[in-house]
Amino acid sequence: LPLNRSFLLSTNTHFSFQISNLHFLKFSIEKRVGEMEMKRHHFSVLLIALFLSKAAGDSNNKCVYNLYVKTGSIMKAGTNSKISVTLGDPQGRSIWVPNLESWGLMGPSYDFYERGNVDIFSGRGPCIGAPLCRLNVTSDGSGSHHGWYCDYIEVTSSRPHRACNQAAFYVDRWLASDAPPYQLSAILDGCESNTKILTTRGRFVVGNPKPKRSAASIMW
Repeated sequence: LPLNRSFLLSTNTHFSFQISNLHFLKFSIEKRVGEMEMKRHHFSVLLIALFLSKAAGDSNNKCVYNLYVKTGSIMKAGTNSKISVTLGDPQGRSIWVPNLESWGLMGPSYDFYERGNVDIFSGRGPCIGAPLCRLNVTSDGSGSHHGWYCDYIEVTSSRPHRACNQAAFYVDRWLASDAPPYQLSAILDGCESNTKILTTRGRFVVGNPKPKRSAASIMW
């Protein structure tokens, strides 16, 4: 009997020790899991912070471009073709708008590039330098009437904490394969040309402006 009592005491002590170990192991596991959850939370917060920082940086690197495009008033000046525009600065940087109509602000059913109209476009793109001194305007020659007489294109670019950049390009020619100069593109480059003029309003002008021809200029 004394041996049995001693054996029982020893067994109870062993079980108590095992239970204590299990409690300690459970506590260690819970602590480890908590640390992992905390690290995961910190990692998630870091990812969100990096994403927001990148988004803010991307926003700061974007400019808003507004374009006022005047179609000539001569007969058959309007077009149904797709028009693309490339703007450039003196450093050779540029922004390309492959389909200007996608930036249109005149409504979904509006007919762009009609005779005598001034169409307004706006969109966001990478910022380039000042002044905006080079323009390439191109027609893809599609549609029932591909010929287009472009009178002028006026442009403003802006971004937070930076002065507005304004330019006017007086195209004054056909973009057509059946009218002189029989080309679907017009390039006006005032970056290194004597034709450029910096007006008193701060606009950079390329081409030959005519008095009172710009309806959009009253908005500047």
